[in-house]
Amino acid sequence: MKLKLDLHEIYNKGHDIDRALREVMEEAARTKASLVEIIPGKGSGQLKKRVLRYLDQPEVKVLYHRVEKDSKNFGRIFVHFRWK
Repeated sequence: MKLKLDLHEIYNKGHDIDRALREVMEEAARTKASLVEIIPGKGSGQLKKRVLRYLDQPEVKVLYHRVEKDSKNFGRIFVHFRWK
């Protein structure tokens, strides 16, 4: 199962961004999704940095297996999960 989160609509709303990220990670854990695609968009890169900082938090890092930045599209991040 693959989940997708597009942050274009809430790019300038800090609390909404954090809430959306938290919700998609919780849904991935609940549904045992194998992949979450997060789309911060291209822009200046600030939103992508914010997403990566969120994913780098110790309490979030334990939830997923690895993060992949799309080499062909700067505005996409893939979060891979490994469930037992």
